[in-house]
Amino acid sequence: MPLAKTFSALADPNRQIIIDLLKRGEQSASAIGRQLDITPPTLSHHLDVLKRADLISGRRQGQQIFYSLNFSTVQEISEKIVKFLKIKK
Repeated sequence: MPLAKTFSALADPNRQIIIDLLKRGEQSASAIGRQLDITPPTLSHHLDVLKRADLISGRRQGQQIFYSLNFSTVQEISEKIVKFLKIKK
């Protein structure tokens, strides 16, 4: 996962809130939407950007989609950032 794509996905404050919400556990799109002051199409866009960056995943259950944080991707990105910032002597 390129860091530029990750940083781009995380640059938006609403997407940061979505990530923060999903750190607590899986949530439906409607539950996420109730916690943000944005329209459903805008929410859909933000969720799509996060999915394309592989930061979240979604699963359909009936008519709803439940989203969760991809912890393996977050860990991989964290390791890349630490490695990038490590000062070499």
